[in-house]
Amino acid sequence: MAEVSGAELSEEKEAEPELRRRLKRPWDELHRSGKVTLAAELPETLGFYDIRAVRREQREQPADPSLTRFICAELTRGYFLEHNEAKYTERRERVYTCMRIPKELEKLMLFGFFLCVDAFLYVFTLLPLRVLLALLRVVTLPCCGFSGSRLLQPAQVCDVLKGLILLLCFSMMHYVDYSMMYHLIRGQSVIKLYIIYNMLEVADRLFSSFGQDILDALYWTATEPKERKRDSIGVIPHFLMAVFYVFLHSILIMVQASTLNVAFNSHNKSLLTIMMSNNFVEIKGSVFKKFEKNNLFQMSNSDIKERFTSYVLLLIVCLRNMEQFSWNTDHLLVLLPDVFIVVVSEIAVDAIKHAFITKFNDIPADVYSEYRASLAFDLVSSRQKNAYTDYSDSVARRMGFIPLPLAVLLIRVLLSSVKVQGALAYTCVFLFYLGLVTLKVLNSIVLLGKSCLYVKRANMEDKLFEKPPAASASSRSPGKDQARSPTPSGESRVEKVVPAGGSQPPPSISTQPAPRAPLPPSTPRRPPRRRSSSSSS
Repeated sequence: MAEVSGAELSEEKEAEPELRRRLKRPWDELHRSGKVTLAAELPETLGFYDIRAVRREQREQPADPSLTRFICAELTRGYFLEHNEAKYTERRERVYTCMRIPKELEKLMLFGFFLCVDAFLYVFTLLPLRVLLALLRVVTLPCCGFSGSRLLQPAQVCDVLKGLILLLCFSMMHYVDYSMMYHLIRGQSVIKLYIIYNMLEVADRLFSSFGQDILDALYWTATEPKERKRDSIGVIPHFLMAVFYVFLHSILIMVQASTLNVAFNSHNKSLLTIMMSNNFVEIKGSVFKKFEKNNLFQMSNSDIKERFTSYVLLLIVCLRNMEQFSWNTDHLLVLLPDVFIVVVSEIAVDAIKHAFITKFNDIPADVYSEYRASLAFDLVSSRQKNAYTDYSDSVARRMGFIPLPLAVLLIRVLLSSVKVQGALAYTCVFLFYLGLVTLKVLNSIVLLGKSCLYVKRANMEDKLFEKPPAASASSRSPGKDQARSPTPSGESRVEKVVPAGGSQPPPSISTQPAPRAPLPPSTPRRPPRRRSSSSSS
């Protein structure tokens, strides 16, 4: 028994070093068995994998964890960013996109701003001339003889209606006292004025969205072919609705201008600061929402319209203040810093808002060039032979900018601020009008050239030859139904007729739109004959 116990003790003493060695370096057995590789258990350092150093460190360090080991591990541990290369590349591209957004946005804003300038100058320059030409046609028609089915062309009817609306609304605005409205607003508290200004902005958007529908309904009711069955209430009710709308919208913009004027003339500038902070509140209301490309396009158009309207309001404020101070240039230098602050805040808010919207919704910066091409396509298509709307109306539908109420208010402020007396004054007014006409023509030429370039870059030239959509399916002939068939993508396909020479003529931008030809009478198709039972058998 003594010999057996002595042998067992000797075996335990021999196995004890081997057990300690296995507990201290447990990965050797796993590495020999092939269950795990050595590299998978080694820690990652800032440099490279040093197997001998790691083994030496594990032999020297005690088995129990300590604070020193934890601090050393925190100081020497490393990581490699290339292990997730796609993620960090995407983050870098987002930063570059945010840096590109202000530049691309300002390109779109500048193009849209000059589109609004072109539509606004049209009311003061070419619209009176077109109205005079239409009235001259009506006066000289009995002498020249009446030929045709229309006394005036549809475009001329729309021009006459616009001129009448402007004339009536200006006559009604002449009885609105701007000074009394200014002092009424000035007597209110700052917080109340801030609430009023926010309500006016919301009301302006609602008026703009519904006002163009009222005007379009008037134009279509006045120019609708007489042979069709009419389901409208008549031209006169629509005309009265349009006059009432333009008058109310003009008063609304006048209240906005008066509130802005009170903010400029306040001593502590607190109201102006609150009104500018309202722009930054807009960032909170729009940045954290889900936006698609179409929604972002609508918001961009709304921003263009708001920026142009704010510039016209600033012009009205400067005119009213210069009139109160007898056109003293020293007071204009006092107003310029506040005007500069308002303009810079508008630009900064738009840049920040669009940058974060594109970041959160993964929208590339190139989308603004697509928006610019879409606006350019509207301009070019309005100059085509088959145009179905005026350019100013297309801008109003796209951006929500209706120039008539703003034009009425600006004419009202100009006539009350500037006194025209004497032949020299009327000569200056006439020269100023010629300058506006020159500016309008040059602006239209430059915009048309740029628009053609943008349309060509976007490969949208083929869409210029498409026919406008028909009013109803019942008025289509079988030939048109065959020519215009829906594609799988949901868009309509139009078969273009090419001349015999094989080349397609370029779109004309100078000729007048041709009237729509009457539809040919559709011949009833004969039903197919049924085969007799004898022939089928």
